[in-house]
Amino acid sequence: MFEQATTFGGISVDDLDAARAFYGETLGLRIHEGMGGINVELPGDAHLWVYPKSDHRPAAFTVLNFSVPDIDAAVDALTAAGVTMTVYEGFWQDERGVARGRSVGRGPDIAWFADPAGNILAVLQEGD
Repeated sequence: MFEQATTFGGISVDDLDAARAFYGETLGLRIHEGMGGINVELPGDAHLWVYPKSDHRPAAFTVLNFSVPDIDAAVDALTAAGVTMTVYEGFWQDERGVARGRSVGRGPDIAWFADPAGNILAVLQEGD
């Protein structure tokens, strides 16, 4: 049924201009106008459609993960770009906001942050 299909994810935002600046300038991703929103080019030949929604409510879970080779370098770059890491109670995050799961057998090292609309994003480092 889907052999010839292409796929992409989509998220809503309450301010398309703020999303355009965040994804395009802050995160440095390529964006294109389309389908009433913006198409964000993601690493690995993936795409994310970001569209405006007047009654937008951010999800209470991570909607986009960036798997990176070095989480500390990624957190440094995000912080330098003005992004604040989100700290959750009970996730054993260090002072930089990184949950160090690899060293204790609890999954990847991961750090969360939000886009201007409150959508939760993460950078994570799997394995060694």
